[in-house]
Amino acid sequence: MQSNATVSTLFLSAPEMAELVRRKGLPNCLAGIADNIHHDFLRWQAFDKSARVANHSQDGVIELMPISDDSHYSFKYVNGHPSNTRIGLSTVMAFGVLADVATGSPQLLSELTLTTALRTAAMSAVAAKALARPDSRVMALIGNGAQSEFQALAFQHLLGIEELRLFDVDPAATVKLVANLEGSGLKLTRCASTAEAVRGADIVTTVTADKTNATILTPEMVEPGMHVNAVGGDCPGKTELHAEVLRAGSVFVEYTPQTRIEGDIQQLPADFEVTELWEVLAGRKPGRAGREQVTVFDSVGFALEDFSALRFVRDAAAELGVGERIALIPQLADPKNLFGLLRRPASPRDAARLLEASPSLA
Repeated sequence: MQSNATVSTLFLSAPEMAELVRRKGLPNCLAGIADNIHHDFLRWQAFDKSARVANHSQDGVIELMPISDDSHYSFKYVNGHPSNTRIGLSTVMAFGVLADVATGSPQLLSELTLTTALRTAAMSAVAAKALARPDSRVMALIGNGAQSEFQALAFQHLLGIEELRLFDVDPAATVKLVANLEGSGLKLTRCASTAEAVRGADIVTTVTADKTNATILTPEMVEPGMHVNAVGGDCPGKTELHAEVLRAGSVFVEYTPQTRIEGDIQQLPADFEVTELWEVLAGRKPGRAGREQVTVFDSVGFALEDFSALRFVRDAAAELGVGERIALIPQLADPKNLFGLLRRPASPRDAARLLEASPSLA
């Protein structure tokens, strides 16, 4: 049988994704991804879910994050190597695919390093809308690295945060953050310690990078009514919150089987009670019970959020005409004759490339 199907994949490079964000507007991208996340979390039961597959080394971790519903499949490749900055590489680097379930054809191949920062911030905002006090205006931001600007702007544009209290063990990171947020309209206060930063804050976001069991936030720092957005503890052996902070509040997670392994709750017994966020968004379980309650979102990042982000990227790229079509999958006259692809005469362009790569063939 001869094939009449044409398979091409939309490819978005990192520069093209940056162009998309600039043209669409960062607040609109954050809002669009957040809307997709909220919509997809309400369809929680429609997804075939699993915890991500992680390969750990002494330097970091490389992970694959797959998920699908009955129409689309996605995965993300992502690493976490805190020492990368010493050699000029990002701590986190990622790319991903959105594919058609009916045929398995990859529809989109996209950078996800920038997109992951956007979707992580959007996820934080979705959770905080459901869990934080609605009149929250002051946020402490502990850890001022690569993710921090995105968290700051998501909370400003999607929740109405007006003031940030900043601390990082590396003062240069805070200097970078303040410079990048100049003109944002946020009131920025540099603090000398975590304790100083969290004092009087409505929301505390911890987004540190070191792969250690750290205690960034301790019980005496937590005030009644705080919402803790714990983002940095996202793999085995990496935590940010003292165990008693978790015990003192109500803890909400993305996907329990993954968070028990990777989140701050890895410190606690397997029967420690948590609530999955989708249950709150769907109205099945309560979120914040009162103004004095402490709530904790133990965020590790889940594949459904990348699925939501990839849907946004696909649609925004189509709207703006960003990206390029590539022949990622062979186009065969006879789909049963893969070897025939090798017998097809090379085009002059292909031949020139071959000669350039292998001068000895000339």
